[in-house]
Amino acid sequence: MASTCRQKIIESLARVQQTHMMDLVRKVNSTYTQVNRNLQILEQEDIVRSQYYGRMKMIRLNRQSPKTEIILKALRMLRSPQSARAQEII
Repeated sequence: MASTCRQKIIESLARVQQTHMMDLVRKVNSTYTQVNRNLQILEQEDIVRSQYYGRMKMIRLNRQSPKTEIILKALRMLRSPQSARAQEII
């Protein structure tokens, strides 16, 4: 995954069932424009889904997508203490 913003978006969405756009912007500590652009990429890849309720945009992970499960597993491996120790060795 090339973008740290996309990584933060996926990790944040993995912790909740769904959230609204501005809450996600605050959680990933980024700008609306940057989060929206990265969400569009993730939606094209069918990793996240969004739905409007009136004017509020709600976002959630598409947990049925095999891509989503692979990315979540990879992010967990990257964040695990074992991978940190392996990085020290290299």
